[in-house]
Amino acid sequence: MLDNLQPNILQAHVREHLSVLFVHFGDGPDGKRFLRGLVPLMKSASRHLQETRAFNESKALGTPYVGVGISKLGYVALGHSTTKFTDNAFKSGLKRRKDTLSDPPVSGWETPYQGEIHAVVLIGDATKEPVAATRKRVLALLPKTAKVLGEETGTGLRNAHGLGIEHFGYIDGRSQPLFLADQVAKESGTNWTPFFPLSHILVADPLAPQPSRHFGSYFVFRKLEQNVRAFRQAEEHLADSLGLTGADRQLAGAMLVGRFRNGTPLRLHGKPSSDGHPVQNDFSYRDDPGSKCPVSSHIRKANPRDSRDDGLERVLGVMMARRGQTYGTRTDRPWDDAPPETRPTGGVGLLFMAFNSSLQGQFEFTQQTWADNPGFPSDGTGHDPVIGQGKRNVKVRYPKAWGSDKPSPPQPQVPQTVTMKGGEYFFMPSLAFLKSL
Repeated sequence: MLDNLQPNILQAHVREHLSVLFVHFGDGPDGKRFLRGLVPLMKSASRHLQETRAFNESKALGTPYVGVGISKLGYVALGHSTTKFTDNAFKSGLKRRKDTLSDPPVSGWETPYQGEIHAVVLIGDATKEPVAATRKRVLALLPKTAKVLGEETGTGLRNAHGLGIEHFGYIDGRSQPLFLADQVAKESGTNWTPFFPLSHILVADPLAPQPSRHFGSYFVFRKLEQNVRAFRQAEEHLADSLGLTGADRQLAGAMLVGRFRNGTPLRLHGKPSSDGHPVQNDFSYRDDPGSKCPVSSHIRKANPRDSRDDGLERVLGVMMARRGQTYGTRTDRPWDDAPPETRPTGGVGLLFMAFNSSLQGQFEFTQQTWADNPGFPSDGTGHDPVIGQGKRNVKVRYPKAWGSDKPSPPQPQVPQTVTMKGGEYFFMPSLAFLKSL
């Protein structure tokens, strides 16, 4: 199975430098030849795991990552029926799900995403040169009847200690579902278990030669632009409203995100751990009604862990394998305390990417039922302060101090500072399928 599975699904592939190409097939047979021609540039999940372990043992460098996803309209253009695919969100396409997800009108999306995207090709590596060389080889395979509708370029963003962050300045990428024993061994804990079965992320590739042995995964891509200035202004406003001064002012941002900028979870600490301290992830919300980590915080809305009445099993079933990457260039230092006025209002953000066994049950459920729902997990919670979309009519209360049962007066919600600029749903097929074209 691993010999025919694409990499980056079960284990994240290094993508410090990333090129994302969106392709339209003008001719079905030419499209098939293009996809089949990409196979020699791709490696299997099996080889990826071998390279990862070789790097961990001897720092031996691996080969670039090339991933391929096909949209519902892409399969149709190739002459394939999509009736065997079971996910209705995939078969609808992201454009037709915009109302479900509170997305902006398609007319407001960036131009490349307004068109009919048939495939996405991802090229990533730790350094720029292999990505550029591989991208050149991919474009050389593109037939004259096909065209690249658009391209995104992702570049890793890191703080002063070399840890990956997003543009608001917070450490990102924690609380990922893990599928392999050696991954789980590094994340051992008593309050949170990150181990997930393969069925959480893999589904049989219905068009592969042997679906019982050849697997793929549903893939969501969304370009999310971040208004960093507005978010930092919201942090400052909340700190003022709560009467926080000096070093305690950073507690305001932590109440919005659920972690301090260096990744310290608010559930465990009222102050950020010392620099260089490992980012903790072994915690639950079992005994915290919101006096330490507000129920409205981003990480609690997006992953309520074991604090839900419908049970931990339901919560675990929703989590996605996120593989996002930041985009855009900065002249400032995203992790410091410079004034909000020095921060960008656009042009930077996250290329959100995630693998699912069910787009409806995982990605869409998280966005619609949790992030965009002001009544989750209870009335008065408000939207997710980071990724929530929609009108913010509900006011939110925060603890007056970390661990305090006394709530603050109702506070206006953070304005929407993340805007979806376009995207699409894809299926990442097995290598066996691509070879069979």
